[in-house]
This record gives sequence, C-alpha cells and structure tokens, in this order.
Amino acid sequence: MAHTLKLGETLTVARDCVSTQIPSGISFPLAAGTKVRLTQALGGSYTVMTDQGYMVRIDAKDADALGLSPEDIAAAPQEFSEQLVWDQLRTVYDPEIPVNIVDLGLIYECKITPQDEGQQIDLKMTMTAPGCGMADVLKNDIQRRLAGLPSVKEVCVEVVFDPPWHPGRMSEGARLQLGLDLDPSSLPMYGR
Repeated sequence: MAHTLKLGETLTVARDCVSTQIPSGISFPLAAGTKVRLTQALGGSYTVMTDQGYMVRIDAKDADALGLSPEDIAAAPQEFSEQLVWDQLRTVYDPEIPVNIVDLGLIYECKITPQDEGQQIDLKMTMTAPGCGMADVLKNDIQRRLAGLPSVKEVCVEVVFDPPWHPGRMSEGARLQLGLDLDPSSLPMYGR
C-alpha cells in the first residue's frame, strides 16, 4: 500500500514487531494496535513516539508493521570507489536527529585497503554522547550498507570516544539545518 509519510502523523502498528528504544538501544516490543507518532523517516528506518512516551526506531524490514513500504535506498553503482563509501555513509541517520552520521561529524576515520578478493573498509566513529546505547544499532547499519557495496570483502567499525564529539564537528549545513548557527572557531573549549 502506497502511503505518503507526514511527520507527526499517528500510525497504528498493524502487527507485533520489535523496535529499538532510543537512546538506550534495548529491544522494545511493539504490539499490534499500538498508536505511534512518526517523528523521523530517514535512511530506511523510522523513528516513532509510542503512546506511552517511548521513542523507538523501527527498521526498514518492519516498515509493513506501520503500513509503509520500506524507503528505497539508491542502488549502488557497480564500480567501487571511495566516494561510493561516503555516499553510503550519508544514508545512515542518527535516529533522534534528522542528520546523517557524516554531516553530524561522527565518522573520525575511513581507511580503505585493497585486498586480493576485494576491499577492506575500517572505520572509526563516535557517538554524540558516550553513554548512547544506539552505537551498536548505527554500527550494524554501517556494516550492512558498506558490505553491500561492490567488491567489499570486509567492514570493521570501531566506536571510539577520544577525542570526544562536539557540535563543532558538524558540517555547516547540519548546523544550519538544526538551527545551530555556530562558528566552530567560537568553540575554544573544543580546541577549535
């Protein structure tokens, strides 16, 4: 069934499914008939607020539980490139903030090493807060998206907290989108 998504729209869960509670990252069962309010639909996942006030993320594989068709993520071209890796990383979104992980400044390092059977991609990333339970969820999203690229043999994602993330790491576009018209040089506490 084709459905035009509207942020703030109330949806009824059509079948039991398991979601991920934000920011704890723990599994959260949603029963059929539960009313949820859509707060974000980006990168193939859906963030909703339950009628009990819990914020949860529903994976694309369970979009039908919301009466939705999974968002199409652009198919990757058949030739591997570093740009292709960065383009795929930009399809992974923070479930609370409508900004992708690259523009949010969560990717600290991306190393691509050619191997005999394909490419090895090693990433270092961080979270906006050290206690965020969504690290494994985002890490799995990244591994799944990058492993699906042509000629990728292995993807290793390491979550690090040194140096700590700060708003000055966001792209200018992300800061403007979030209404944080910050000049990174005005953040002396972050060594900028």
